[in-house]
Amino acid sequence: MSRRGTVELQFADGTHLFRLRIGELIELQEKCDAGPAHILMRLSSQAWHVNDVKETLRLGLIGGGKTAAQAHALIQRYVVGPTDDPVPLAPLVLTAELVLSAALYGVEDENAPKSDPATDEIPSSEESSDGETGTAPAPPSA
Repeated sequence: MSRRGTVELQFADGTHLFRLRIGELIELQEKCDAGPAHILMRLSSQAWHVNDVKETLRLGLIGGGKTAAQAHALIQRYVVGPTDDPVPLAPLVLTAELVLSAALYGVEDENAPKSDPATDEIPSSEESSDGETGTAPAPPSA
């Protein structure tokens, strides 16, 4: 996991990287006719639309490094399914929610300073709670 919104999740035939960058978020917004925060709200409140799930996963795979063709093939096989044997979408909602949440809020970085439970304070950037020197996150790439 990383602060750049990249998350590695179990999906379809294995573990895949997902990431929604600005371009993917704009496309998601257009495909779902709603802003990313609204889509996340629909996913988390069980008021989701089919495209909220399908397009979040497809675009997340592309942002995570899959080609458009690879992402399309995974979605066709494991989300859309054959027309006479549809795939249940409800189990995929949580995955879509995690992908979109990572894009909007980031995910905990293993190297980020952790708060001290006794004082509920985060150590300075010079030294983390485990004694290791902390580093500032790298700026997002364009």
